[in-house]
Amino acid sequence: MITDTLKPKEALSKYFGFSSFKGEQEKIVQSVLDGKHTFVIMPTGGGKSLCYQLPALMMPGTAIVVSPLIALMKNQVDAIRAVSSNEGVAHFLNSSLNKSDIQRVKTDVTNGVTKLLYMAPESLTKQDYIDFLKQSEISFFAIDEAHCISEWGHDFRPEYRRLRYIIEEIKYAPIIALTATATDKVQQDIQKNLAMTDAMVFKASFNRSNLYYEVRPKKNVSKEIIKFVRSKPGKSGVVYCLSRKKVEEIAEALQVNGIKALPYHAGMDAAMRSRHQDAFLKEEVDVIVATIAFGMGIDKPDVRFVIHHDIPKSIESYYQETGRAGRDGGEGHCLSFYSYKDIEKLEKFLQGKHVSEMEIGRQLLQEIVSYAETSMCRRKFVLHYFGEYFDSDKCGEMCDNCRHPKEQTEGKNEVKLLLETIIEAKERHKGKHIINILTGTETAEIKTYKDDELALYGAGKDHEANHWNAVIRQATIRGLIRKNIETYGTLEVTEEGHKFIESPHSFMLLKENDYSDVDDVNDGAARDGARSATDATLYKMLESLRKQIASKKNLPGFVIFQDPSLQEMATQYPITMDELTNIVGVGAGKARKFGKPFIELIEKYVDENDIERVQDLVVKSVVNKSGLKVHIIQNVDRKLPLEDIASAKGKELDDIISEIEAIVNSGTKIDIKYYIDDMLDEDEQEEIFEYFMEAETDGIDEAFEEFDEDYTHEQLRLMRIKFMSEVAN
Repeated sequence: MITDTLKPKEALSKYFGFSSFKGEQEKIVQSVLDGKHTFVIMPTGGGKSLCYQLPALMMPGTAIVVSPLIALMKNQVDAIRAVSSNEGVAHFLNSSLNKSDIQRVKTDVTNGVTKLLYMAPESLTKQDYIDFLKQSEISFFAIDEAHCISEWGHDFRPEYRRLRYIIEEIKYAPIIALTATATDKVQQDIQKNLAMTDAMVFKASFNRSNLYYEVRPKKNVSKEIIKFVRSKPGKSGVVYCLSRKKVEEIAEALQVNGIKALPYHAGMDAAMRSRHQDAFLKEEVDVIVATIAFGMGIDKPDVRFVIHHDIPKSIESYYQETGRAGRDGGEGHCLSFYSYKDIEKLEKFLQGKHVSEMEIGRQLLQEIVSYAETSMCRRKFVLHYFGEYFDSDKCGEMCDNCRHPKEQTEGKNEVKLLLETIIEAKERHKGKHIINILTGTETAEIKTYKDDELALYGAGKDHEANHWNAVIRQATIRGLIRKNIETYGTLEVTEEGHKFIESPHSFMLLKENDYSDVDDVNDGAARDGARSATDATLYKMLESLRKQIASKKNLPGFVIFQDPSLQEMATQYPITMDELTNIVGVGAGKARKFGKPFIELIEKYVDENDIERVQDLVVKSVVNKSGLKVHIIQNVDRKLPLEDIASAKGKELDDIISEIEAIVNSGTKIDIKYYIDDMLDEDEQEEIFEYFMEAETDGIDEAFEEFDEDYTHEQLRLMRIKFMSEVAN
């Protein structure tokens, strides 16, 4: 029953200020207003939330919106309150509320003020809430992120499976289920589980024509990410990582390279997550580095790029996460880094799970492997996965494979052989087993099924497994083969496939992308390699400048900047203070104190010589050391013996001294006088200090010889730290 007498389009203008609906929104809203079960499959950015928000505002009672994430609820509630003069129009009920908050929500619902009540499925199962809702007027139930119901969905949540029974216990009301990703299998699961097989189904096209899809081999990935983000200055983006640790590492790597970035993951406390999310939404930072906990329902229309540091666990995950780019129809670059090692890690996570869950997980992983390795149109591949036909000629070079096409070869005979092998093996095996038959590879499974006795066993051994994988993928996309989902991906020949066997025709095979030699080089790839490209002319100029400044300040040259720092300046050409702080041995303090004339000289040199600078600065390996750095500084401040500081971290004393040297050389003061006082008297300290003040080099071996071995290497190193901290910093 409709309480608002306005027509949907008039209500749309009244509540949201829009003059027209997008796609099938109007039909969906009308279906809900008519009291019909409604199932909406619509890509991210297609306007799903309006499909239940508008009818909720128009109908009597309260719409219960089941949503999986607190961040999503908060974002949606804020959005609805922004279009209403009454703050009580929308509320959420979840574990973040205290008793008085909960009572206020209940009062607003009872008084008919609240039109939308957002609840997590876990909250909806609480008997107290069930009893309360039984007494309330419910307009309808909206199940957002409905793919969570299905075991084939990428974010399966067992508590979602109980929703139907809870809804029935509360009272009958129409249901609208919404998802941004649903294959036919997931769609059937959702409708069956919610007892809404009679629902009106609305399925929008999954084609996001403004998104550019790209997959790169996972080499020097941090360096590649920094280079990519630097190429889009001031633009908003999300970087997804598989682990919390990697999130922290990449966020810090971006930060030290002058990029405004923040981490976001479930290991952070809720307040910090909220602050970081708000900073991103308010454009105080450009980049959020996150686990998949970030982004569901985050309505930021101008995200210009989504980067996957690690390949996702399914195409649904990939589609939903990349779908957060370009929601305003503008630029959206979706860049993923792929290494099969990532897949092996994800497969390990499946160990110990129920057999069916493992099989489903493996099948989803194989689909994402196929996507990553394919050389055909990526848009066509993704849309085929969601049951939508797409002509790759219409991609408009909006994926890397269409922009840089691979060579093609005639594959008619191989396709025919593949189809015949699948049939001879009785259409009961997955791709890997079929490939083992074709290549004549003996496995336990081959022996069990006696497939080594088949006429076609080994008939395709002229080609490697990778080639046959390509044939299977491309024959599947062309509709000659289908994967039986019910049996976890066994291959079957379609009617079109049978016609092909009877009358083979030209089938051009694309050569697949080869990622077999991918090695994920750790962040902060070899600086020494970078230094080999030192600009000798610039290096001499920098040396000369250092000598002038040292002479003017009556200091040794190494106090200003050490040789490795000059070498890297002559390689990376830093022309801003931010860039200078990324040079080895140069921290913010030292850059401020001595840096200005150096970057001015470099900038002039670059301009005069038309030098194309390397923008993708090699990332400092600060991440794993940052915790140790803090530990050292804090404990030196407490005047703990260096041996104790080392022991607490399982390090040798020499390691700790090296760390302190790096900290001081980067421009940070550290006072270890308390420690030195226990090993050297004042006269000895003064003697060594004066030596370094007059020395041409800060080399320890030279100092050791100068003092005729009166002092140990360790004592000299510690005094050099004291000297650099006091004089250079």
